[in-house]
Amino acid sequence: MKELNSNPILSVKNLNISFNTNTKFKKHIVKAVDDISFDVYPGETFGLVGESGCGKTTTGRCIIRLYSPSGGSITLHGREITGPMTKELRRYISSNISMIFQDSMESLNPRMTIAEIIGEGLRVKGLKDKNDILEKIYAILEKVGLTREQAGRYPHEFSGGQRQRIGIARAIVVAPSLIIADEPVSALDVSIQAQVINLLNDLKKELNLTILFIAHNLSVVKYFSDRIGVMYCGRLLEVASKEEIYQYPYHPYTRALLSASPNPNPLSEKRRERLVYEPAKEHDYSAEKPEMLEISENHLIFASQSEAEQYRKLYERRIENDTNKKC
Repeated sequence: MKELNSNPILSVKNLNISFNTNTKFKKHIVKAVDDISFDVYPGETFGLVGESGCGKTTTGRCIIRLYSPSGGSITLHGREITGPMTKELRRYISSNISMIFQDSMESLNPRMTIAEIIGEGLRVKGLKDKNDILEKIYAILEKVGLTREQAGRYPHEFSGGQRQRIGIARAIVVAPSLIIADEPVSALDVSIQAQVINLLNDLKKELNLTILFIAHNLSVVKYFSDRIGVMYCGRLLEVASKEEIYQYPYHPYTRALLSASPNPNPLSEKRRERLVYEPAKEHDYSAEKPEMLEISENHLIFASQSEAEQYRKLYERRIENDTNKKC
């Protein structure tokens, strides 16, 4: 796990995102993200997981300002980026944050060549020399497993895995401070998923990338992330290192989510107990209101004070049991 004693690259504080879905007959506001906070530190991969519709993709798109926040703050290198969208702020965000989208075909302009798609970010960043731009495009294509001869082709001439490599090349060519990877492999075949994840992992180590990795595949998140945040219905329920999340999950929803992950061993898969999270049965917040509380070092959970005390005692018992086993 990365050290958390440095200043975060990205800091999200009390973020709220709502959408107005008013119709002619009815006014309605949908709260997609509800008061979440987390930090992403230099060189780490922060995994944001949860089932479909929990708000994780909306969070990523709000950070890059495809959506506007309803409340809270987002700071990048200590600079607030949630204010009015000026031309200068747009340039700052596009120069420092890149996004890898889930659907590689929809995110690539079909009327532009691969060289034009990848080079666009360099031109926005202020690079003007055409030969310099081309050399950077060729170099990044080779780095992601493609060739310079493919630079003049169009997106429809590539397979899904190759298009996702192009999306990765477009994201990293501008040397961003932060990459938001929004379910980058979920639309690919399983064999291709492994290739793309291994490529991202190699690039992460080689270029010391900082990544916000959004996914619902727990196996991929476990392999690729340093810390993990678990989301449910717009709320961030648990944040910890991947070792803590998988070895000592506390929140009932985290345990239910992990229990849903299939086991490749058919014998243990038969015995796997699937848990169901029912908030009304699990929590009583009528007397005590929940908040993000620290259970152990850098392990945060959304709970009331009495729940947190129970989790702390459980943690101490687990640590004691693990120590006894080692002895």
